[in-house]
Amino acid sequence: MAKRALERVLDGETVNPPPIWLMRQAGRYLPEYRAVREKAGGFLNLCYNPDFATEVTLQPIRRYGFDAAILFSDILVIPDALKRNVRFEAGEGPRLDPINADGILALEKSYDAGRLDPVIEAVRRIRRELPEETALLGFCGAPFTVATYMIAGRGTPDQAPARLFAYRHRREFLKLLDYLADLSADYLIRQLEAGAGAVQIFDSWAGVLGEEDFADFAAAPVARIVAKVRAAHPEAKIIAFAKGAGPNLASYRAKTGADAIGLDWTVPLAIARDLQKDGPVQGNLDPLSVVAGGHAMKSRALAILEALADGPLIFNLGHGITPEADPEHVAALVRLVRGEE
Repeated sequence: MAKRALERVLDGETVNPPPIWLMRQAGRYLPEYRAVREKAGGFLNLCYNPDFATEVTLQPIRRYGFDAAILFSDILVIPDALKRNVRFEAGEGPRLDPINADGILALEKSYDAGRLDPVIEAVRRIRRELPEETALLGFCGAPFTVATYMIAGRGTPDQAPARLFAYRHRREFLKLLDYLADLSADYLIRQLEAGAGAVQIFDSWAGVLGEEDFADFAAAPVARIVAKVRAAHPEAKIIAFAKGAGPNLASYRAKTGADAIGLDWTVPLAIARDLQKDGPVQGNLDPLSVVAGGHAMKSRALAILEALADGPLIFNLGHGITPEADPEHVAALVRLVRGEE
């Protein structure tokens, strides 16, 4: 068959209307998702049961006909496979057993790759059940973002525990990033071999890093992942999303080797246009505008299309859709991007 729209954009082609998918498109804003989540009895149960993971991945495709599905899972499955006691507590988010410098040096003995087998099985099932024209994205968390949770044992507003740890224990921190990069690359390779057509690397906390640390802790580990994935699959297409990276995005594509770069909503459209000169970009509508709907959403979406639709663009949000979003607003956004209203 002809290449899917999203895959054509990742090849550098301009496609009009641009393909659209939304980060966290399978999520709590959908009543059908909430019903499956309740049935699963826990978030990790949802991630590790191929039946549940397949169902929630397909739900937004059935409802909206997005151009891509993204595997339903979580960035913390790698630390879970490292036996860091990952759990999700209601109202508090993820919790892990914090790791220290000695723990990092002993970490390699604890990895259980088989823990991820159900996720890979879900990829196979999703690809079989998706419409042929719909792309399937796999993903992983970037090493820096995953490391912040492993060190603090939870999410923190500015990732101060991980940043301070990196100042005090730089050798061990870099070792952790390298190890996470290698495990993540293997994980992405398995997803590609199970049927994913492209993969995305999420660095949700890259924006807390200064210039030097961004190069060492964000860009370099992602480049290590990209190189290892491409060694196994030279044609693999990779999207790298470093939220809040700001001026560091100027060299991010070149430093990482990613095919496309994701943009958060704070990236000015003039800068987005400059970044697009070097290749595909993805983004970058403010998720809160989808909560607001109406003129706020429409005007900002149209501005993105006016600025970027003449080049290789994957229309997306600047981060994940929020639980407060109205599903009807999402439907209106899809119609708008496709020129149907």
